[in-house]
Amino acid sequence: MPGKSHAYSDAVLNVLNGDDLPGVTPYVALFSVAPGDDGSAGTELTASGYARQATTFGAPGAGDSANQRKIANTNNLQFGPASADWLQAVAFGIFDALTNGNLLYWNTLTTPKTVQQGDFGQFAPGSLAVEED
Repeated sequence: MPGKSHAYSDAVLNVLNGDDLPGVTPYVALFSVAPGDDGSAGTELTASGYARQATTFGAPGAGDSANQRKIANTNNLQFGPASADWLQAVAFGIFDALTNGNLLYWNTLTTPKTVQQGDFGQFAPGSLAVEED
């Protein structure tokens, strides 16, 4: 199938901002080994001071190409502080629960990050985008 409409892409993305699944809060996780589309789980960080962070997303808008639609976080996401050095984060995932839950989206980080003792990992508002095409 060659594609889907912007309206349908928006409906899919709206799951993350609660429009289509009331009561679902999206939580962002960091991974030292990226998950896969084939169902491989990846390796979520488990370091001291680490926890998934709740996020909110804005309304869908135009993506980077004519066929894409995207949403981005509206809040600052801050992981840590680390009480010891964490493994390098190479990917992020969006889950529907603070612990366990279902992985909804994932992507690799443009720049992997090692959070060192006393430091934080963070995403500024608008920097974590989810796209559909």
